[in-house]
Amino acid sequence: MMLAMLSARALARPVTDCPLRDAPFSASSPLIDILRSPAAKAALDREAPGLLNGFPPMISSTAVPSYAAILSVGEAFNMAALGAAAAHKPTGEIGATLARVNAALHALPVTADDRVARCQRYDNDRPIFNLPAGRTHLLLFEKINGFRDSPSVDAAHAALLALAKANGWAIVATDKGGAITPSVLRRFDAVIWNNISGDVLTLSQRAALQDYVEHGGAFAGVHGANGDPVVWWDWYVDTLIGARFAGHPYPRQFQTARVVIDNPADPIAQGLPHDWTMLEEWYSFKNNPRASGSHILATLDETSYEPTFLGVQSLRMGDHPIAWSRCVGTGRVFYSAIGHRPEIYADPIYQHLLTNAINWLVQRKPNACAGVP
Repeated sequence: MMLAMLSARALARPVTDCPLRDAPFSASSPLIDILRSPAAKAALDREAPGLLNGFPPMISSTAVPSYAAILSVGEAFNMAALGAAAAHKPTGEIGATLARVNAALHALPVTADDRVARCQRYDNDRPIFNLPAGRTHLLLFEKINGFRDSPSVDAAHAALLALAKANGWAIVATDKGGAITPSVLRRFDAVIWNNISGDVLTLSQRAALQDYVEHGGAFAGVHGANGDPVVWWDWYVDTLIGARFAGHPYPRQFQTARVVIDNPADPIAQGLPHDWTMLEEWYSFKNNPRASGSHILATLDETSYEPTFLGVQSLRMGDHPIAWSRCVGTGRVFYSAIGHRPEIYADPIYQHLLTNAINWLVQRKPNACAGVP
């Protein structure tokens, strides 16, 4: 069930500990930080005129949520190179131009105004939750600074509230990073990131989430919670999730593919069919989460769809996990890359998968994580 939440915005402190606050400008900087700095944007326009002209308007927006918050200048050049290759245009000058841009950006000072602008997309707003005793408490986290696909976010939100009602869980939702603090997190059995995109936590909030998970907390990430082309928090992708996003097919973005249960003995797999097909946007990853210590729940049959980007980049993994669990310290983690299409959240199989996953996450048995087959 959904419980009332009151905001404490009036008491919030300005953010001063945002990631990259003092970092030098470079081609690795978030594009939004370049665009918000008049000097940095002028340097980019001077060295790479027209770079952003071929991209959709959402990439150049400086108001979050914005795709510019999950893109670096270097990745923008990489996308431009892929587009040129797909159009059979020369790409030889792209690397040299990127080097000039990087040098021009690195020569710029980071001003006090730059530091303020970099921290504006973070918050210290601490919500107040009313939680009943004797129930499983779930925190549905929905702060998004990067790409917000509203239909999928809203469908996941509604589905998770309905599952909570059906299973007797107490669930609250917030889009405030100030909820990720030790005093708030210790009240919850699990935190669920609903298609989170973009860097959303301050340094102290990052530390709070890491400490929560490593000392027995539970975390679930759904689809876009690991779908950004560039990230600036290594622990999140490498340790918490266990794999880095590589891309999804395009222009054939949505394809029907076969999902196969990898380990029928896994408690999260109980009651699921051995395999099924779904029409979805299928993620690929730069590294295999199996190799990073994950317990693989389901994989994709790559013969059942075409994993390519613009016809020039292969997204094949061979062994292609699509949902898995992990042990991080004494905490439990579940991630599912399924969940872009809103219709997915009404699918009985996917609802059963999410229910099993949450039930596994919130179990209070000693060494529950270590007991995963």
